[in-house]
Amino acid sequence: MDGPKACLEEGFWAQGLKVAGVDEVGRGAWAGPIVVGAVVLPPGTYPFRDSKLLSPRERERLAEKVREAALAYALGVAEVAEVDRLGVLKATLLAAKRALRQLSLAPEALVTDYLRLSTSLPLLAPPKADEQSPSVAAASILAKVHRDRIMAELDRLYPGYGFARHKGYGTPEHQEALLALGPSPVHRRRFSPVARAPLRFPEAP
Repeated sequence: MDGPKACLEEGFWAQGLKVAGVDEVGRGAWAGPIVVGAVVLPPGTYPFRDSKLLSPRERERLAEKVREAALAYALGVAEVAEVDRLGVLKATLLAAKRALRQLSLAPEALVTDYLRLSTSLPLLAPPKADEQSPSVAAASILAKVHRDRIMAELDRLYPGYGFARHKGYGTPEHQEALLALGPSPVHRRRFSPVARAPLRFPEAP
């Protein structure tokens, strides 16, 4: 499996800087949290790719490779209530801040997938960075694996919505379940497809 063809970290690595790649999963979902991964890799060549291009089995395998290779890694989560209260962008930034704070090694530069973090560190934030940065791709893999596990648990807590299959994203199956069951406590009430669904569950605290 080939890794990213270009490497956004190269310039930072050439300066001897420790680089954290940052990526999020779940911004566009109708339900469940936003999860942000942060990964600091040593300079090198890696097989990591955008998590959306990988099968679940490949993601699990590569997540273990990320944990083995990384100098440091962490995850930050913004819960559904925070997404509703803050909006998607601010909740994503909050989750990213949490992930970076939990790193056991302080990064000296950042690469994100078009996420403009407020930071004094050197920052690269181009679109599709997960295709050009092994660190960002690694972060996306860890975030995706973690969020998929959360959604599998939510599927057990709130059966009937298909969370384990569609991960909370807008699919025909999810739309039909919303109309039949109403929003669950882990649906994002500010999202219009959820707001339009008949309310059958009590309001989440």
